[in-house]
Amino acid sequence: MNGYDISHLLAGAMLVTSFALLYQDRIAAVLNAFAMQSITLALAVAWAAWSDDRPDLYITALIALALKGIVIPLALHRTVERLGIHHSVEKVVGVGVALMVGLALTGLAQALVVKVASGTASHAREQLALALAIVLLGFLMMIVRRNAVTQVVGFMSMENGLILAATGARGMPLVVEVSVAFSVLIALFVFAVFVFRIRERFDTVDIEALDRMRGDSR
Repeated sequence: MNGYDISHLLAGAMLVTSFALLYQDRIAAVLNAFAMQSITLALAVAWAAWSDDRPDLYITALIALALKGIVIPLALHRTVERLGIHHSVEKVVGVGVALMVGLALTGLAQALVVKVASGTASHAREQLALALAIVLLGFLMMIVRRNAVTQVVGFMSMENGLILAATGARGMPLVVEVSVAFSVLIALFVFAVFVFRIRERFDTVDIEALDRMRGDSR
């Protein structure tokens, strides 16, 4: 197994965890799946740093592992425990429908990358296609899950896909990656305040409560 095979194996494992995020129906399981995706991302970036002799990516891998693989999932677990929301995740559509749409989006990502990046190396196209599929699945999760906590996870899963794409495309400057990581951390705190406010006002973290509030105010 050569370096490209391992890179694709890790990227494929991230895609599998994206489907796991759509499949899980309990918040704790969603957070665990996101932690696994982030740890896999850290391994993929670290492998790219070693195989391509790009030592700056080790710092990116460490940021992904520490913040998104450990700190943020633990913080969200504590938020869930404090809110007492260990119940099932509210869904717009069923798991089966979500997975079928996810498969369609994965095929769409492959088709788009093949058409747009036809002049690039095949291994780079495959990596970019997997990264785009992860981004689309994260966006899908934000659409089909109404719980505010899963909205946070979907947003950060999209960012994981963007980091994977940047790594496969020879990456982005380290200062940009650090700023993205801190932006995600800040977004986490903003979302946490958002979650607590919803819980305080409506005794739920279902974002449909906001729609009801808009309807009442008319």
